Amino acid sequence: MAQQAETALSAGEIMSRVAANQDKAEAERSHYVYVQHARVASRKGKAVRCEETTDSRITPSAKGYEAQLLKLDGRMLVKGKYVTYTTLPEPKDKSKADEKGDEKKDDESLSVEINDGTMDRDMVENMRSGLIHDKSKDGLDARLFPLTTKNQTDYWFRLVGRERMNGHDVFHIEFHPKDKNDFGWKGDAYIDTASFQPVLVSTAMARKIPFAVRTLLGTNVPGLGFSVVYAPQPDGVWFPTSFGTEFKMRILFFLTREISIDAHNVDFEKTHVRSRIVEADGAAPER
Repeated sequence: MAQQAETALSAGEIMSRVAANQDKAEAERSHYVYVQHARVASRKGKAVRCEETTDSRITPSAKGYEAQLLKLDGRMLVKGKYVTYTTLPEPKDKSKADEKGDEKKDDESLSVEINDGTMDRDMVENMRSGLIHDKSKDGLDARLFPLTTKNQTDYWFRLVGRERMNGHDVFHIEFHPKDKNDFGWKGDAYIDTASFQPVLVSTAMARKIPFAVRTLLGTNVPGLGFSVVYAPQPDGVWFPTSFGTEFKMRILFFLTREISIDAHNVDFEKTHVRSRIVEADGAAPER
């Protein structure tokens, strides 16, 4: 009977429960620290132009989270040979960077100099900071998936059926923007039937960049889309555990690149606070 009742739920009712759980999980995830292992690469044809593998410790903060770079292994193709490096580049305007401190502003993470020899490295690092490192507590860009209450208002959902995925019974939900002219995401969400949490979400661009825009700007991103896998922690808090994408970029008519991103969140550790009640005759045991 319980299974029949769940099956009778509409796609909208299912996703409303998902949204409520995602809103709650946003606060619960702030009590975790974890390591994000990421590999980002830029290729032209079969040649890897630049590739970086990083490990970052993600720590919750008041604004979202802080990412501490633990390890970086990079290589960049320069004049037919690979140059390796293990640190991030110095800011190009060091005086401004010193004034602002370590905090990176949103407008700083989107600059790529086409004529610079380090263009592919800039592109790789911008993709990592722009698509993975965001102000959410997931270690992923909060704008990528329409799961929260705020984002769901702009989408239509359709229940495809029930399936089995990653050891979970799931609802298969299709979604797309309500506005046909919206350059948002369309795709599939697989929702655990017991917890109403996402198990897998995959997306693609809801519509192509208009031909007139591609012609005017010389820019196109065919095949842009993402895939995220979620899994529960021992206390029942669900977290994104992996994120992947691979797509082509065509910029200013002559520049073509294939970008791939593969990120995994591992080594989760729940933070806690200890408090002590101190009385006049001494300290009580820790609680």
